[in-house]
Amino acid sequence: ERVKRRDPAIIKEFKELDGVSDEDLERFADPAYIARYYTEQNRETVKRIGFSIDWRREFHTTSLEPNFNRFVEWQYKKLREGGYVFRGTHPVVWCPNCESPTGDHDRLEGEGASPEEYILIKFRIGESYIPAATFRPETIFGVTNLWVNPEAEYVRAKVDEEEWIVSVEAAEKLKDQLRRVEVNQRLQGRDLVGATCTDPVAGKPLIILPAWFVDPESGSGVVYSVPAHAPLDWVALRDLKAKPELAEKYGVEKSEFEKIEPIGIIHLEGHGEYPAVEIVEELKVKDQWDPKCEEATKTIYRKEYHTGILKSNCGQYSGMKVQEVKDRIVRDFKEAKIADSMFDLTQRVVCRCTTLCKVKILQDQWFLRYSDQKWKQRTKLLLSRAKVYPESARQWFLDVIDWYRDWPCARKTGLGTPIPWSPEWIIETLSDSTVYMAFYTINKEIRRHSLTPKQLTDEVFDYIFLGEGILEDVASRAGIEKEVLENMRLEFLYWYPVDLRVSAKELLPNHLTFYLFQHAAIFREEHWPRAIGVNGMLMIEGEKMSKSKGNIVSLRRAIEEHSADIVRVALLMGGDGMDDPDWRNENLKDITNRLESFMNTAQDIIRMGGDGAFGHLEEWLTSRIHDRIVKVTEHLENLKTRAAAENIIYEIPNDLRWYLRRRGEPNSKVLMRLLETWVRLMAPFAPHISEEVWELLGKKGFVSTAQWPRPEDFEKSLRAELIEESVQKMIEDIKNILRATGKTPSRIILYTAPRWKWRATLRILENRVKGSTQEEIMKDLASDPEFKNIMSEAKKFVQTFTKEATQVTPEYAEKILEAGVVDEYSTLKEAIPFLSKEFKAEVEVYRSDDPSKHDPAGRAYHAKPYRPAIYIE
Repeated sequence: ERVKRRDPAIIKEFKELDGVSDEDLERFADPAYIARYYTEQNRETVKRIGFSIDWRREFHTTSLEPNFNRFVEWQYKKLREGGYVFRGTHPVVWCPNCESPTGDHDRLEGEGASPEEYILIKFRIGESYIPAATFRPETIFGVTNLWVNPEAEYVRAKVDEEEWIVSVEAAEKLKDQLRRVEVNQRLQGRDLVGATCTDPVAGKPLIILPAWFVDPESGSGVVYSVPAHAPLDWVALRDLKAKPELAEKYGVEKSEFEKIEPIGIIHLEGHGEYPAVEIVEELKVKDQWDPKCEEATKTIYRKEYHTGILKSNCGQYSGMKVQEVKDRIVRDFKEAKIADSMFDLTQRVVCRCTTLCKVKILQDQWFLRYSDQKWKQRTKLLLSRAKVYPESARQWFLDVIDWYRDWPCARKTGLGTPIPWSPEWIIETLSDSTVYMAFYTINKEIRRHSLTPKQLTDEVFDYIFLGEGILEDVASRAGIEKEVLENMRLEFLYWYPVDLRVSAKELLPNHLTFYLFQHAAIFREEHWPRAIGVNGMLMIEGEKMSKSKGNIVSLRRAIEEHSADIVRVALLMGGDGMDDPDWRNENLKDITNRLESFMNTAQDIIRMGGDGAFGHLEEWLTSRIHDRIVKVTEHLENLKTRAAAENIIYEIPNDLRWYLRRRGEPNSKVLMRLLETWVRLMAPFAPHISEEVWELLGKKGFVSTAQWPRPEDFEKSLRAELIEESVQKMIEDIKNILRATGKTPSRIILYTAPRWKWRATLRILENRVKGSTQEEIMKDLASDPEFKNIMSEAKKFVQTFTKEATQVTPEYAEKILEAGVVDEYSTLKEAIPFLSKEFKAEVEVYRSDDPSKHDPAGRAYHAKPYRPAIYIE
């Protein structure tokens, strides 16, 4: 539509962002051509980034694919059989230009917005009513006045059998909501300021005052004021009292509103009589135009809804919880004819054709019955059995399932599948893209055997997806070979249920939730999805991508500028869970350097000769490889791609650098094992460079199809890891001493803890895990013959270390206990050449209980397990 009329914005977008040629643009007037064009473009892009896709299963989810249309027809017949599709009268988001409901995927702005019901409290004004719109009818007991926008235009109109005063925009909206509206008179908002109306509940007179926050395009264009519980109402009243001339220029004297005071009607724990007043002061809201008004409103409304209780001045509703009373009040007020309702949008919604959308109540429209409680419960059962990544998204799904009402599932224009029993309606894009993954499983066979839509009968789909019917009979009636139909059933059973479905968080409230609803409705429980993942939305240099800002980066362009592997790693490292990944140029440079370093390191290891000895450091490196495999695997299984990538891109190189720094003659066999593991871990992140390294290693086949590394192939050594950790800490301690003293060392002497301190440490940690007191620990040690002769010395150590042990986590304590007594002395003796090189000084190592040790400053006494004492000359 926009291309047909040569809309400059869309033409510019196609040309500048997507590089569409003038020749192709001419053909974009045909929606089917656009679908084919982008299918081809995106197919090439996903090939270039290295996705593994079985293209034999490819299809269009539009009328370009008649076989898929048949599948959707079957899908909707099953939904209708279950009572989940019905024809009714409901409010929808409507595009006047397209003359169709506008789903989320059909919008330029306003994704997620849906019709919201405003309750209209009808205040009597002469012989007319002035309906004030609200989402919180329970607050009527605290009303002090009405607000209108003095600069807006209003009408006096006959609405059905009553005369109402509403904004011009509201009158037009009511016409689309099955109301008879006849405008009799146009008014300016200023004409209403100063007038008196009557509170329909308490019967008291109320003045109408000017407020500029009142939006004539929202609700009825009239708002009733509850300054005790609505921050905007309090701020608007405060504005008038501070600047009475704002009202006086409309003929309202200061005395008319100066006497208005808030009326508290809701008890809210942790707040005083007037919660709205408190939060306005707390947030330092300046005036009714201050953006902080919205924050204040959301905070108070949320708190009062969840924990508020109506006070004694609320009549028959006193003592009731706010969240439980609304429906009853609405019912009672409507029965008493003091309230009505209308539907509206709470945010701007613009159709893809650039038309501003509105709410329209449609008759004889087709809906999905998402309001059905049994369907909701079945969908929740599905969700309870599935894994959700991140787990925090589970409650969001549950809230959305509870929140959903009936959904308009068809429109009059666009691409899509006609409703089989009502072909003048086309199933809209969010409603036909819910279970198509089942069609993937069989499309390969459909293509291979050139099956036609006529052969894909409902009976055929029932057999394939539900196991209903007898194979020979179904195949015969459909004109399909028995073996072909059987293979299609086997393909479905092999691939289903879906192991994991991932999409962006903005699609959680629609596409992903519909996916759950419809699988629960159509498929057997054993074929329900096993896991569902939700990810964030990509940002560019800390800002949301926006066409208006011109910061859109397409995947194709990113690959062309940076290479597929760099783009993959950047995206996978951008964020975990529902975090919004941030595309930053500085990160791209770092990733580029890291991948280059990976290749250079791989080449160095492959060229490296010499076996070297297999000692403590090789035990340590082997143990680190074990841990990296465990961590990366665990992170990937939980869709924590950033955490997994950090281990591969940063931590493995750190381990390798430490090993090479510590080991004079590295063991090339161990390093080759590390490299073979590293490249397999790297492959999902940077497949192209990984395949190059795999080939350099002389491996056959592809690394992408090689077996995933197994941690059990690398022995875990807690002792080696704890010792190397202590060496690293000791080096830091020495550096800190040198910085503090300003010394240039000529000799460094290290003293390792005596055996009894190791035994004592283990006993203390063992008792800590059990929860023993210091006295109980001392009694336990005193009963051990090894400690009897040194109890005075041991007592001081135990007192000190018992305090320190409280800072040791139970997990770390378990590691130390599992490692047991460690020969720290031999390890440090072995490290003397390394330490001498590090500090350019002579290094000596003694056991602290060695009578021949050189210890002029008495440092040896302070030696502890994993924390040698240090003396520097």
